[in-house]
Amino acid sequence: MRFQGYRIVVTGAGRGFGRSLAIELGRDGAELFLAARDFQAAEAVAETVRHLGGRAHAFECDLADPESVRDFAATLGEVADRIDVLVNNGAPYLDAGGFLEADDAQVAATIGAGATGTVLVTKTLLPLLLRSDRPDIVTMVSGCGEYGNHRSEAHEAFYAAKAAQAGFTEVLSKRLRPKGVRVISLYPPDFDNPDPLGPDWDAERGSGDALSARSVVDCVRFAIGQPRDCFIKSFYFEQV
Repeated sequence: MRFQGYRIVVTGAGRGFGRSLAIELGRDGAELFLAARDFQAAEAVAETVRHLGGRAHAFECDLADPESVRDFAATLGEVADRIDVLVNNGAPYLDAGGFLEADDAQVAATIGAGATGTVLVTKTLLPLLLRSDRPDIVTMVSGCGEYGNHRSEAHEAFYAAKAAQAGFTEVLSKRLRPKGVRVISLYPPDFDNPDPLGPDWDAERGSGDALSARSVVDCVRFAIGQPRDCFIKSFYFEQV
């Protein structure tokens, strides 16, 4: 198995792309530490990975709550003496139908989880990453974090969170490279996310139409599977 022996943390793992990535990395032999705001959602994905023969642990982590992030890191540190890969996937999507339609709480939660939460979870887990001889930080920024992008229907608060992620990962890449930590950012446009356990997962791959989650998963696999002298900082995707 390609990632046998790897310990990989995935945030936002209870649904959507986080779930798809977790299932595929579990099939690749990685030991997974899956975090989600809803513990039961994370546990359901962990159970799916176990049913497929993989190893997975579930944790509760609300990225919009700094105390929850600290508790997650502390609990993780009790069961793992190192992690090899952190995938910053958790960031709530917001489409409130217009800039003025979202209330203040929605705006604060979107930016707090996607921006502050990403910074804090990276900060709190960095000591465990530095104990690995192959540490990678992968952040699912999305095309909304790409300068000049305006094609998504996402709310402006989501754009703000993703722009913050882009700036954070840019400087983090430069500052952590001397420590041997690779910081990898992905900027996909909106993409299809079929069930990785369903028939459409393989059928949609390479169809030439909309980008699929399977292809984005393969980009993550490719990047973390490269030799340590290969630093792939960013993946940008052409939007059709």
